[in-house]
Amino acid sequence: MTFTWTAHRFAGGALALDVANSIVLRFDPERRIDRFADVVALHSFAEAANRYSAESVRFGALAPVAAENRDRLLQLREATDRHFRAEISDTGRPELLADLLEAIAGVLRGSTHQGGLLSLDTATAQSALTLAANPEPDRLKICPNCGWLFLDRSRNRSRTWCDMAVCGNRTKAKRHYHRNREEAGP
Repeated sequence: MTFTWTAHRFAGGALALDVANSIVLRFDPERRIDRFADVVALHSFAEAANRYSAESVRFGALAPVAAENRDRLLQLREATDRHFRAEISDTGRPELLADLLEAIAGVLRGSTHQGGLLSLDTATAQSALTLAANPEPDRLKICPNCGWLFLDRSRNRSRTWCDMAVCGNRTKAKRHYHRNREEAGP
């Protein structure tokens, strides 16, 4: 199956969250898809992040993850997801922060520059460290439709979905369908 990274896949608002969101339907074992399981998709993620990531200006062009650093990136992805989900649900635990910081340190110790470019894993570690160091708990949210993590950058912090054009429309269409079905009766 071919896969293309689109702007929607970078709706997290921070590179670390976009990487954490690379698992689709994370909590549905039967439909779960790990986009980084395919090495080609992981490789192309860095190129797509250059175009779509909210932090592309901060990091500049990113190089793909070196093969020897792939496992460290995946550990960082999982630690990022666990820590920030716990922070959102107010069940933050110090050991989850410790796991995140250890994963960040592991990536940064093995960081590489390829052709003068920052690697995707190093940029992701820096992004996660920035999120952990400057927590904005009222801005960090979980999309009720897809379960992705995202930063709510709206002025009044009222954003509900990771991406209105995708998740918002799906939710509203589903609500409209059920409302019309109820009105039509049996």
